[in-house]
Amino acid sequence: MLTLFKNAHVYCPDDTGKKDILTGGKSILSIKNHIEPPQGTDVTVIDCEGLRIVPGLIDSHVHVTGGGGEGGPASRMPELQLGMMLEGGVTTVIGCLGTDGITRTVESVLMKVKSLRAQGVSAWMYTGAYQVPTVTITGDIGKDIALFEEIIGVGEIAISDHRSSVPSVAELARITAQARVAGMIGGKAGIVNMHMGDAKDPFRPLHEVVACTEMNYRQFIPTHCNRNPYIFADAKEYGKKGYVDITTSSYPYDMEVEIKPSVALKQLLEAGVPASHITFTSDGCGSLPSFDSEGRLVKIDMGLPNSILREIKEAVLEDKIPVETALKVATSNPADILKLKGKGYIREGYDADLLVLDDGFNIIHVMAMGKIMTILPKESA
Repeated sequence: MLTLFKNAHVYCPDDTGKKDILTGGKSILSIKNHIEPPQGTDVTVIDCEGLRIVPGLIDSHVHVTGGGGEGGPASRMPELQLGMMLEGGVTTVIGCLGTDGITRTVESVLMKVKSLRAQGVSAWMYTGAYQVPTVTITGDIGKDIALFEEIIGVGEIAISDHRSSVPSVAELARITAQARVAGMIGGKAGIVNMHMGDAKDPFRPLHEVVACTEMNYRQFIPTHCNRNPYIFADAKEYGKKGYVDITTSSYPYDMEVEIKPSVALKQLLEAGVPASHITFTSDGCGSLPSFDSEGRLVKIDMGLPNSILREIKEAVLEDKIPVETALKVATSNPADILKLKGKGYIREGYDADLLVLDDGFNIIHVMAMGKIMTILPKESA
């Protein structure tokens, strides 16, 4: 089956103007100013006059088997469903464990990743969880990354948080070294996804690892960097050296302390952080807990993948960030940082992961791996 998108304004994610795009199988076959429907073939033609086509979004921090648990068994979050991805224009996810590396397993994340792939979208994962020593499949971080095609790094490892296991600098350095070498052997990013908590001077452990080893800042993706004003202030400097990930789901749950993601993007760029160092992730199906000064749980909410497109939309329409810059935080940037081959760009030979959007960033079509996907109603997701 071939699909021909006609007359679309294409962002690949750079603005390339009006183009036609021909897809076949799982791939983008051709991108030209004008493409005639191939004769003698079964081709679906979709007129996109007045519409945009952008790469399918990459959500690189999702608790695909559900997160949470900080409030007891009843606070466990449900696992990710395909409809949750599609309604937010997400065609690729990276799964992870979080707080609960005790009753949830890396093996279950692996099987969920396989399930999502079987449903027609793309998925990879991290081995590990908050805890150090962290949970793995083989008993070794390096073996997990090198031997399992789906595993691209380790995380989310918690630091600067009352829920972390307070890893030492030596422990963090060892984890980072294992991930790096295994990534080299397995042809993966070998990156360490770091959960950043509410402690003051939250990046200090990462600075210390870099200072005492041969590792550099680009071995880490610290996430939740907009969770409060002081971590965000530090992120404006840290981001000039390494990557900073902004969590989109937690706003507007914690409006009194969170930096709104679209605003965070604008301020990071104004502070001189390279656009290529910034990513947006949803923390989808993860818990969004709030604790009081005594560490008691006050409330808990759940992250959703559709928050990424919402914040990209508001970055463009409200904060006046160029479309191509806003798109990169969930397309080309995570694809490049995590070495996701064939992802994050609209290019010939790349996977046919495409979103058709109107000017208000409303989704018209979602294509994942060359197939137009049906967006399920929320109650069926």
